[in-house]
Amino acid sequence: MPAIIQYPTVVQQALDQFGDHFQNEPERRHFAEYLTGLLIARKKNVSAINREFAFTTDQSCLNRFVTEVDWDAESLNTDRLEWLQQDPKTRYSKSGVIAIDNVLIDHSGKHIEDVGYFWDHAESRSKIAHDYLIVNYVCNSGKQYPLEFYRFVKKEECQKKEIEFLDHNVLFRNQVDWVIANEIPGDFTFDSWFTHKDNLNHINFHQRNYVGDLKLNRKIIFQGQEIKAEELARTIEPDARKLIMIGGQRQYYFTKSVKIPGVDHKVRILILWKKKKDTDPRKILVCNRCHWEAIRMLKVYRCRWQGTECFHRDGKQYLGMGDCQLRNGLGQTRHMYMVFLAYSVLMSQMQQNRVCEWARERLTTIGQSCMAVMRETLSDTISWVVDQIELEGLSFERIKIQLDLP
Repeated sequence: MPAIIQYPTVVQQALDQFGDHFQNEPERRHFAEYLTGLLIARKKNVSAINREFAFTTDQSCLNRFVTEVDWDAESLNTDRLEWLQQDPKTRYSKSGVIAIDNVLIDHSGKHIEDVGYFWDHAESRSKIAHDYLIVNYVCNSGKQYPLEFYRFVKKEECQKKEIEFLDHNVLFRNQVDWVIANEIPGDFTFDSWFTHKDNLNHINFHQRNYVGDLKLNRKIIFQGQEIKAEELARTIEPDARKLIMIGGQRQYYFTKSVKIPGVDHKVRILILWKKKKDTDPRKILVCNRCHWEAIRMLKVYRCRWQGTECFHRDGKQYLGMGDCQLRNGLGQTRHMYMVFLAYSVLMSQMQQNRVCEWARERLTTIGQSCMAVMRETLSDTISWVVDQIELEGLSFERIKIQLDLP
C-alpha cells in the first residue's frame, strides 16, 4: 500500500495503549509506522516499510529505532498479554490450552545473528533460518495468540559468544517454567519432537496436565514387558477398538494406562486408527492424567495445530515474520515481538458479535483483517487527495510528487 497518509484505526488504538513504552514522539511515530508496515506493507523489512509512507523520515531513523534506541521489547510483550486479559474472549482460563512448538524462519542473509543451516522436514531440504521455539495460548472462545519465544542458538555459535548452549528440550522446559512463573493456567500440548522423558517429568512435577504426540516406535512398558508402541497397537483386536468422531470423520481408538521408560509417572496412551481393521495406527497420544477419557485428550491435542500452525502460517504470510533482514540480534528480537503485537491487535478485532466499524465487515481471519486495514488506509489516502485538490487547489501532478508515485 504506497503513500500511507495516516495510521489505520487498529494502530492508533495500539499507540494509545502502548505508547507509554516509548520516551518521545519520534519513537512513538516509528512504533506506529513499523506496526502499520507489518499489517499492510508489501514487504515487511525496514526500508520497505519506510517507503510506504508519504511523509516520513529517512529509513535509517526507523532502523535505529529497531536496533539501537533504548526501549524494552519484553516489557512491551508483558503489557500486550495483560491487555489481552481485559477481553473475556482472550482471557486465560483453566480450560485454556498452552501449545509449544518450534518454527523455522527463512532468511536470505548468512550474516544475520544466530542464523544457521537447519533441516526443514516439511520441505526436505536444509535452509538458512532462525529456529524459534514459541509458546502459544488457545482460549475457550477459539481465539489464540503467541505468549513468548526463545531463539535457538547452535552450539558452535554459543562457543563463539561464550554463552551456555541450550538444546530444544532445555528451551522447552524453560518455556514451561515461564508459563508457570507467570501463573498462566491451561493444559500443555506438543508434538512428538518434545515428548521427551525429561519434558514429561518436568510438567508432571509442576502438577500440570499435558497431552503429547508419541512416536510410533517409542518404547513403553505393558504387562511387564518393554515393547514399541506400534507393536502394542498391532495386538489390539478390531473388536476392542471403539468408534469416535473427529472433525466429522470416523476413527477408532483404544486407550490404556502404561509406563514409559524414564518417565517417573504412569501415563495413558490413546491409539487411533483410521479404519477399524487397520494394522498400523495413524497416531498415538500420551497424557499424564490416567483418568481422562479419549475425547478430553483429543480436545486438548487438537488445539496444538490451532495454537501453533495457524500463527506460524499467518505470521509468515501476512505479518512478515520472516521478512526482517537486520543483522542485529536485538533487531530480530524486537521484530518478532512486534509481529506478536500485530497478530494480537488483529485477533482482538476478529470474531466479534458485530461488524467492525472501521472495517465495515465482521472479521474472521488474519488475512481478511489485513485486507480490511489496507482498504481503510487506501480510503484515507483517497480522501486526502480529494481534500488537497478541492481545498488546497493542488494539481494532480503535484500530489503525485508528494506521494512519490510514478
